[in-house]
Amino acid sequence: MLRSVGQTPVAEKGEDPRLAALNGAVSRLRRELAGYPVEFRDRAIAEDELAALAAMVAGGAPEIARMRRSLLLIVGSIGSVSALGPALMSVRNAVDLFGDVPGSR
Repeated sequence: MLRSVGQTPVAEKGEDPRLAALNGAVSRLRRELAGYPVEFRDRAIAEDELAALAAMVAGGAPEIARMRRSLLLIVGSIGSVSALGPALMSVRNAVDLFGDVPGSR
């Protein structure tokens, strides 16, 4: 693994690598959504839910049920915008790293 001098990989810092993955995926989708030139009806919903996910990551202990709810709202908001599909899939995969909602099965 290449890294800058003085930087420690996430796993060595004691941080949860799932949080790092979710943070990266959310940041990517937020950037791509911000750069997407076409306005669509539910864009504000997607932006709000991405902000909520980012806040959960910053808090360090995201609630799985709330993450999944945010993911559903984001998918419903931008799921038909094919240009954002790969970034959206990254967020979904990162949320899936946290497992199922306790008691959902």
